[in-house]
Amino acid sequence: MKDPLLPFAPEGYPFVLVPTVAGLLAWLFGYPAIAIAAWAIAVFCVGFFRNPPRHSDAPDSAILAPADGKVIAVTSAPPALVAAGLPQQISIFMSPLNVHVNRAPISGRVAEARWSPGAKLPAFRDKASDLNEHAFVRLEGKLGNVAYKQIAGSVARRVVCDLTNGGEVERGQRVGIIKFSSRVDLFLPAGARIEVGVNQRCRAGVTVVAHFPRP
Repeated sequence: MKDPLLPFAPEGYPFVLVPTVAGLLAWLFGYPAIAIAAWAIAVFCVGFFRNPPRHSDAPDSAILAPADGKVIAVTSAPPALVAAGLPQQISIFMSPLNVHVNRAPISGRVAEARWSPGAKLPAFRDKASDLNEHAFVRLEGKLGNVAYKQIAGSVARRVVCDLTNGGEVERGQRVGIIKFSSRVDLFLPAGARIEVGVNQRCRAGVTVVAHFPRP
């Protein structure tokens, strides 16, 4: 089932209102071709910033996808994450056609949330995770810990992270958005059983990407 266009992420209002007003002015001053082009951009942005409701009945042991898009890597995490007890990595690439609202993969406490400036390399490149602008979040849950990175790409201009250190989050709730094409890396503990493979499509807050081991 396709996601509805609405509800709408508030970060998208400027991207919709500006071309809508520009198109109206162009139409009034006798430039219909420019008006139509501006309105087409506005319609695209309405679709891009859609924020459909999501729900999952997966068991508590399930770790949900933090982003819509295609799995481009299931691999070992960088050394710093391995040392932190999160040696497994799943990378999800979001095209401009995907929903770009990100959602919490588990419920728990926000142990760390920080933003780092960086480059604008294409998000699908391996080095993008370390070199690009990104927000890093580590969550402590009842069954284990996970972390994720929201990574800006060559088109994305801003990473928005809703979380702050010490806060609480529920699995599936909105945790941020990345404006235009981008990527999210999810880091998992060694005991987590990964359920997805490369090229698989994911839906944030719905697709089960891994399970914590049962106590």
